[in-house]
Amino acid sequence: MNSPIPVTIPLLNPNEPEALLAALYVQPGQHIEAGESLCTLETTKSTADLHAEASGYVSGLKFHAGQSVRAGQTLCYLAETPDWTPPEISSQPEYTTNDQSPLPEGLRITQPALALARQIKLDLSTLPSDRLITEASLRDLVETRESIQAEFSHPPLLTDSSDLIIYGGGGHAKALIDVVRAMGVYQITGILDDNPVLRGDLLGVPVLGGAEQLPQLYQQGVGLAVNAVGGIGDVKIRIQIFERLAQAGFSFPTLIHPRAVIEPSALLKDGVQVFPLAYVGSEVKAGFGSIINTGAIISHECQLGDFVNISPGVILAGQVKVGNGALIGMGATVNLQVQVGAGARIGNGATVKTDVPAGGIVRAGTIWPG
Repeated sequence: MNSPIPVTIPLLNPNEPEALLAALYVQPGQHIEAGESLCTLETTKSTADLHAEASGYVSGLKFHAGQSVRAGQTLCYLAETPDWTPPEISSQPEYTTNDQSPLPEGLRITQPALALARQIKLDLSTLPSDRLITEASLRDLVETRESIQAEFSHPPLLTDSSDLIIYGGGGHAKALIDVVRAMGVYQITGILDDNPVLRGDLLGVPVLGGAEQLPQLYQQGVGLAVNAVGGIGDVKIRIQIFERLAQAGFSFPTLIHPRAVIEPSALLKDGVQVFPLAYVGSEVKAGFGSIINTGAIISHECQLGDFVNISPGVILAGQVKVGNGALIGMGATVNLQVQVGAGARIGNGATVKTDVPAGGIVRAGTIWPG
């Protein structure tokens, strides 16, 4: 080794230059062999060890475990002798705030993300603790919360119209076709789907094309639309479809399968979809565009926000509150008076005993809190 070798932080994720120095295995002056682990880096997508390219003495190390680093920064040098003096290394920018309150237990957050959170006065206790929070992921989380918490404006329901279109041609659309047919109230004009491969018909309903057909259909007198895009992976997709349909002038009927039970005191807003064998109890309130799927039980006085997705077999005990855009997976149970925050995701078969923060994730089959 003729000259010291700089050890550079790699780019683990093209969309995420920031990483957490989750563990550091060396110290200044330590001799290591080629191939030995120097540190462990963690992003929201992956965890990876950084290995020494050659043998040498660690010099110029200016980071410690728990700090955030960025791709391209120099972690340290590997020198031939322990007394080699490195050039000045640009250190990690200092992120300071007036708020030095302790972090919630279990929260993993990089310094830039922490500075941003405190700058916008975000309640740190509402951040999910099941993942690393970087600046990029925090901005995305805040954007998602804002989109699902915004008041949704849509045209009023046209009571004199019975013709509707279904937007989306997947499995959820097939289930909705059966719901509409079972109701016997509306006539399905056709299916719209932006996938050019999906053409022909779906359960005997013609596929008319994509979004470009919306103006023509509306001019022909089709005033109702059903959103068949579940958006399970990202609720923002489902919201965007509602926005597209509303901008084209369509309004959204509430669909209730005849074999669902809805107590007279329950209030379901426009665009709600209730599937067979579901039960909606006394004084339940279900927000705009929510899905109450097959066999779900929504007990008395529960409140569902807008765009909530209740999967098959879910059981909500009385007075549960579910925030906008939250997803509760198949067979999950939520205890009495628990609050599930906006954008939270409850995995299949989970049991929720206490409140889940906005954006929180409860893993499938687990008990919350663990």
